[in-house]
Amino acid sequence: MTSPPPEDSSLDIALFADPEDFYPPSPPPTTQTHTLASGQTLTLHLVGHSPLEAHHLWNGSRVCADFFEADPASTVRGRTVLEVGAGAGLPSLAAALLGATKVVVTDFPDADLVANLWKNVEEAGLLPDGDSREDWEKGRIVADGFVWGADPRPLLARLPEGSKGFDVLILADLLFRHSEHGKLADTIEQTMARRRESRAYVFFTSYRPWLQHKDLNFFDLVKERGFVVEKILERKMDRPLFENDPGDEEVLKTVTGWAVTWPEDQWED
Repeated sequence: MTSPPPEDSSLDIALFADPEDFYPPSPPPTTQTHTLASGQTLTLHLVGHSPLEAHHLWNGSRVCADFFEADPASTVRGRTVLEVGAGAGLPSLAAALLGATKVVVTDFPDADLVANLWKNVEEAGLLPDGDSREDWEKGRIVADGFVWGADPRPLLARLPEGSKGFDVLILADLLFRHSEHGKLADTIEQTMARRRESRAYVFFTSYRPWLQHKDLNFFDLVKERGFVVEKILERKMDRPLFENDPGDEEVLKTVTGWAVTWPEDQWED
C-alpha cells in the first residue's frame, strides 16, 4: 500500500498526477457491413473498445443471421425473439427484418452498448415513427441492458400479453466465457417458452482451440438441466476472424450451430 504524502504545505500534489497523455486514448467506434440474401446491406456500428468484446462483429453472429434467412418460416417469422450478449445485434436485426413479431436485443447494461444497439436498429430502418424512447419501445425490435442470469421479469414484460416466454433465444459467440455458462443456462431456463417449437440457438467458434472442450461443456451443463441438445450446422469460414491467432486454423475457421430445446414432458402446449 502506498504511503500518503508527507504533511508539507509546500508539496505540489500535482507532481503525483499522471501526465495528460499517460493513458492511450480509447479506440474510436468502427463499422462493419453484412449483406443479407435479400441484397440489403446492413451497416453495423461497433463501440471502439469493450472489455466485454462487444467491439467485434463475431462470425457466430453472421452465420446465425444467414441461418435465419435460409428458412425464416421455421426459425423466426411470427415468433418472439430474445438475444443476449448481442454486441452489434446482427441476428436480432435479421430476425426483425424477416418477420419476427417482437425482438428484444440485449447486452450488458452499459449506456454506450445499449445506445449502440439502438443506433443499429435505426440504421436497419426498424425504428417506428416518433423521436422519443417511448415511441421506440413500441416497435418490433427494442434494445435493452441485461446481465446473464439476472431477474428476467423486465424482459418478459416486453412480450405480447399472454406470452409466458420467448419462442427463440439467440446466443452467438458467448461460450468462450466459461465461468458464465451457468448464468447463460439460467437465462434459457427462465425466459424460453416451454413449447414444442421453442429454440435457443447457440452459434460459436472455439477461438482458443486448446480450450474447445471447455466451450462444449456448456452443452453438458444444459443437458444436466434436462434440455435436449442438437447440432444443426457446421460452416467453415474462408479464414479465421482474427489473424495470427494461435491454435488449429481449421478450428478457428469453423462455426457450429446448436439448438437447445425443452424435452416433451416440459411442453405446456
